[in-house]
Amino acid sequence: MKKIFVLDTNVLIHDPEAFLYFADNEVVLPITVIEELDKLKRGNGEIPFSARQALRLVDHYRETGKLSAGVNLPGEGTLRVEVKENSHLHKSSNDNRIISTAVTIANNGCKGQPVILVSKDTSVRIKADSLGLLTQDYLKDKTTVFQKFGNIRYDESQSDEITSVRYIQSGDKIFRAYGEDKMELIRRQRSIMSIFPKNIEQECAIDALLSTSTNVVALTGRAGTGKTLLAIAAGLHFCTKTSHNDYAKKYEQVMVARPIVPLGNDIGFLPGDLVEKLHPWMQPIYDNLDVIVNTSDEKVDGKDTDYRSSDYLIESDIIHIEPLTYIRGRSLPRRFLIIDEAQNLRPLDVKTIITRCGEGTKVVFTGDLEQIDSPFLDAASNGLAYLINRFIQEENFCYLNMKQSARSALAEQAAALL
Repeated sequence: MKKIFVLDTNVLIHDPEAFLYFADNEVVLPITVIEELDKLKRGNGEIPFSARQALRLVDHYRETGKLSAGVNLPGEGTLRVEVKENSHLHKSSNDNRIISTAVTIANNGCKGQPVILVSKDTSVRIKADSLGLLTQDYLKDKTTVFQKFGNIRYDESQSDEITSVRYIQSGDKIFRAYGEDKMELIRRQRSIMSIFPKNIEQECAIDALLSTSTNVVALTGRAGTGKTLLAIAAGLHFCTKTSHNDYAKKYEQVMVARPIVPLGNDIGFLPGDLVEKLHPWMQPIYDNLDVIVNTSDEKVDGKDTDYRSSDYLIESDIIHIEPLTYIRGRSLPRRFLIIDEAQNLRPLDVKTIITRCGEGTKVVFTGDLEQIDSPFLDAASNGLAYLINRFIQEENFCYLNMKQSARSALAEQAAALL
């Protein structure tokens, strides 16, 4: 039996093409959704971009028929816009108006077809369910692949299900495996920028970050596991090396970005220039830089330096802090690109970032899949989980889930007890 899916605005902001993925069913957009998209379309950033893209796509199908009666979609389904909002629910909010539209459709002759309200907002789903409506989250990009992989293997006889980079410990040796049957012994206790690994997970992470054949790395784990610190140290290692080896000046710049949640918000309300506006959001990056510069004994341009201030790295353009809001439209060749807090990205954002990477760029995503700040994302539907799901069979990709805290004994104790 065909179903009727009523979409909330946040579904189209999450994925502007969402209404194309409901097979041969009927998709309904309440008029309130069109009005909300119209208000959100102005400005820069990912949210206005998604609103504009969704409206353009709806308009494209409008030209093929009448939206009031329903237009045909590629998957043999239909799309229509509904303007009626008759129900006993108080309509002071747009959420309530959207729910009212779904209730109206369910009560007014849908020929026995199930009516399902699709929303990424938990409160909308709860309210709709209390009125007897069927509800669900947007399911297209949900995945649990990250729960199955990312761990160091200790059993050599265990069969591989993936072909991306994974690590195997055998006695006191660690091997990097990739493809169907390729395996290489890695160097133990390798340091970067005078940062020494504190556990096996960090040893494997360092190898993945320094591997010239691994173009995309995803590091997940709770705070204190060293994800961001190691990623920044690896980038600086590449960009400040002056010796004649495989690593020398492979990348022109370390570029670090993290989402300002919610992604796409303008940061113009903060005082000062761009650097000053970004500082509160980027403070964790500066904290990691301070750790690195206080331990480094590398040379730059043949001269000894201990990087007494992280300002030197920024002022000399060795490392660049970039807001994700402005990354669209750029081309980024020969960069060591680090995306921190990537669990707060949508799948669309991750696609935007990777498609900006030019020739010779390496991209590292770090994040904690258990600590998501965006109200419309969860562990199974965020951009970092989506990336892992789509790249898990690629030989130039490595996913590591880091579980061992390296911050301090007190931090580890607090994580376990609190």
